[in-house]
Amino acid sequence: TVLSENPTTFTITVTSEAGENDETVQTTLKFTYREKYPDETPLYEVVSQENLDDNDVTDIIKLLEQQAEENLGMVMIFTLVSAVQEKLNEIVDQMKTRREEEKKQKEREAEEEEKQRFHGTPVTIENFLNWKAKFDAELLEIKRKKMKEEEQAGKNKLSGKQLFEMDHNLDTSDIQFLEEAGNSVEVDESLFQEMDDLELEDEEDDPDYNPV
Repeated sequence: TVLSENPTTFTITVTSEAGENDETVQTTLKFTYREKYPDETPLYEVVSQENLDDNDVTDIIKLLEQQAEENLGMVMIFTLVSAVQEKLNEIVDQMKTRREEEKKQKEREAEEEEKQRFHGTPVTIENFLNWKAKFDAELLEIKRKKMKEEEQAGKNKLSGKQLFEMDHNLDTSDIQFLEEAGNSVEVDESLFQEMDDLELEDEEDDPDYNPV
């Protein structure tokens, strides 16, 4: 698109070839002939872009500067535009490569996560010592709680004296038991033999008997 005749100024829109998913990148370049063109480089700038980031635009400007210097003294607009066309195609290919790398990275991360889930964390000296310190601290805390509970239970346990002091009914419990039983004890006499049936030697017949 011609913008002016004096000086000659025009724009050219350059679009890349379609990528894998039919995506394209595009830029519009503005050129202005200087008085001594082509013996001096034309003025150039990027006036618009599509799907390009700032780094891509910077690379295109550097490319135009390089190509203009290399083709000084020759008609160069076609050469400059062709160089930008190739650069845009490279950017599309890079986009494809980045997507593939991101996909592979996600797959690697998912695979690593799956391994971690089934195999756990590899044991190293450092993480073992950390685990051991934590385990010992938890075990010590459990022991402290148990000792405290046992100590508290010992304090709450009453002695026999304390039980009697608290419940005076215990003082007469044995007496009450005997009274309820009729204060008598039955004896089975059959368990004893009659004294006459026992063969006991007379003390006087004992040769070792000493009345003193």
